[in-house]
Amino acid sequence: MTGKILGLGILGAALIFGAVVWYAQVYYYYVDIPAEEAQVALTPLDGGAPEPIATTGFDGIDASSSPIRYRACFDTDLTLAELDARYEGYEGAAPRNAPFWFTCFDSDSIGEQIADGRARVFTGQRNIEFGIDRVVAITEDGRGYVWEEVNDCGDKAYDGTPLGEDCPPRD
Repeated sequence: MTGKILGLGILGAALIFGAVVWYAQVYYYYVDIPAEEAQVALTPLDGGAPEPIATTGFDGIDASSSPIRYRACFDTDLTLAELDARYEGYEGAAPRNAPFWFTCFDSDSIGEQIADGRARVFTGQRNIEFGIDRVVAITEDGRGYVWEEVNDCGDKAYDGTPLGEDCPPRD
């Protein structure tokens, strides 16, 4: 009988611990991005500083627990032709999953739109944090999505490969 009680106690503790870890990963660390920080910026083709673009309906979340948890959704009146003529594209970006409760950001749908050309990805800001780039995807109908990607320097830094001269200094 004592073994069953001990086994149930261990199982109960494991279930509680698992629930706490799940809650922390899915809810606890995320915060809404305040309205005063609700800005989407793109890097011009000339490589200058990122410039804010006109947006409406911004909804964003971020988390301090990871540099790649930033997600945002917005609308813009700018066309893809206007954006292509002025702002730097970003190759190889793939949206990461957002928490299920952040419903405006469907990474599968965004990825499909990028793959079939109905959306284009632009550079928001390179090295927003060492090894992390902010990228912005905008669809043909003006719906936009923002997330952060690990860049080449980040890949090298995190896997232990020597950084090389093309990476900026780490702060």
